[in-house]
Amino acid sequence: MNFKLISCTQKVQEPKFEIPNKENVTLIKTGAERTELYLNVLKGKNIAIVANQTSVLSVLQRTEIAPNVMGSKKVTLHLVDYLHNYNDITIQKVFAPEHGFRGKADAAEFIKDGKDAKTGLPIISLYGKNKKPSAEQLEKIDVVVFDIQDVGVRFYTYISTLHYVMEACAEVGIPVLILDRPNPNGHYVDGPVLELQHASFVGKHPVPVVYGMTIGEYGQMINGEKWLKNGIQCDLKVIPLKNYTHHSEYSLAIRPSPNLPNDKSINLYPSLGFFEGTIINAGRGTEFQFQRYGASFFPKSDFQYTPEPNFGAKYPKEKGKLCYGVDLSKNKKLSSINLDWLIDAFNKTPKTAKFFGETFTIHAGNITLQQQIEEGISAKEIRESWQEDLRDFKQVRSKYLIYKE
Repeated sequence: MNFKLISCTQKVQEPKFEIPNKENVTLIKTGAERTELYLNVLKGKNIAIVANQTSVLSVLQRTEIAPNVMGSKKVTLHLVDYLHNYNDITIQKVFAPEHGFRGKADAAEFIKDGKDAKTGLPIISLYGKNKKPSAEQLEKIDVVVFDIQDVGVRFYTYISTLHYVMEACAEVGIPVLILDRPNPNGHYVDGPVLELQHASFVGKHPVPVVYGMTIGEYGQMINGEKWLKNGIQCDLKVIPLKNYTHHSEYSLAIRPSPNLPNDKSINLYPSLGFFEGTIINAGRGTEFQFQRYGASFFPKSDFQYTPEPNFGAKYPKEKGKLCYGVDLSKNKKLSSINLDWLIDAFNKTPKTAKFFGETFTIHAGNITLQQQIEEGISAKEIRESWQEDLRDFKQVRSKYLIYKE
C-alpha cells in the first residue's frame, strides 16, 4: 500500500480533533488504531464505512521536516480520510447515523443524503428516508466497516443503526467489520430491561438501559442471540481494543453527539435520559446538557437557568423561560442509575400538567416505570423490581464479553 505523504506545512482542515487525556488514549488503543489487524482485510476491496465525527484514529504519519529529510509525528485523522489515502482500498460510500456524518444535527432531526466536501464521497443517511441500508445501496460493496463511538445506553440510537447495518449485510452476504471503541458507561449494568412489545428505534433489544458492553461486544450479542430479522446471522468480525477492561477510565476525545459534550454529561445521561420522555428540560438549550434539570413551573429555587436555541438544540423544552431546577454538574461519578431526580421532578410538577409524554414508555422500555412513579413507589423498590431481569441479562451478556470485568 502506498500512503500519500503529507507536508508538515499543510494545515489540518476542520473538524479539529483534540485529545484531552493523552495518557489514557495512549494506553488504550481503539480498534481503528490497530491498523495491523484490518488493513490487509480491506486491501483490494470496495468498502462502505458507517461513521460519524467520532471515527478517528491517532497514527504516525511521515512528514517532510526539512529539505530531503523525512520524519514522523503522531496525528489524529478521521478514518474515512485515513483509508481514502490508500491506493489499494476503495471507499465507495459513507453511511451516516443520527446527527449526521459530522455530528451536527439535533436529536431526532431528519438527515438528508449528501456528499462529503473533503473527500467527495457520497454520504447516505441512515436517519432519513431509511434507517436500514437497501440492497441497492450495498451493490458492489465487498465489506462494510462500522466505526462509531457509543455510550452504552439502550436509548442511544447507534446500536439500532448497527442492528440494521448487520441485518442488511446478512441479507445480501456482505461481511461487517466493527472497529471497537471503549464504552464510557461500561463499568456497570442497570435499569429496566426492555419488553419487546415496546421495541422501537430508541430501543430494539431486550437489554437494560445500561448494558455494560462495548459496541463490538454488543454486535456479537445481536448476532449470537439471533435478534436480526428471521434469526439470520451476519458475517461479523470485531477488531478489539488493546489494554482495555470494563473498568478502564477513558475520556472521550470528541463529543459523540451534540448534547453529550463531556464525560459528566455522558455519565449522567442514563439517568437524565428518561427526561426525554417528559415535559422537563434536561439541560438542552444550555452548555450543560444532561447535567441539570428544571422547569418554569417548579417551585422557585436558587438554581435558575433559561434554555435558548443552540448547537444541537434548535427547539429546547421551556425555550426562553426562566427555569428553576437542580444542578448536577458537580455530582460524583455514577455507577448505577439514579431515579431520585426523575421522582423529584414528577413531585415538583403540578398535577394539572401532563408530566409523562408519549415517548416515555419507549425510553423506559416498559409501561411499568411510569406506573410505579405515579403510584409513589420509592426508588429503592423500583430498583428491586429490576433485579431478576438484570440477573438473566447478565448471563446472556457474559457469553459475548471480549474484555475483563
